[in-house]
Amino acid sequence: MSPLDPELPPIGEEIHLPGPTILPLLTAVGVTLALIGITTYIELTVVGAILTVVCVARWIKDTRREIDELPLD
Repeated sequence: MSPLDPELPPIGEEIHLPGPTILPLLTAVGVTLALIGITTYIELTVVGAILTVVCVARWIKDTRREIDELPLD
């Protein structure tokens, strides 16, 4: 194997990829609303902050669940 080749897992071993989710997009929307709200309306800041906190908490919960499902080896 040359140094330019990526390290491949043994045959039969699965590579874990996270499932598709809309949470990163919603988190970005929440942060954007919060930042825009700082200069315009306080209501946008509140909605954006709530959306960001809820999405980040859900994202962490989903990630922890996925990690717990992985095999130990």
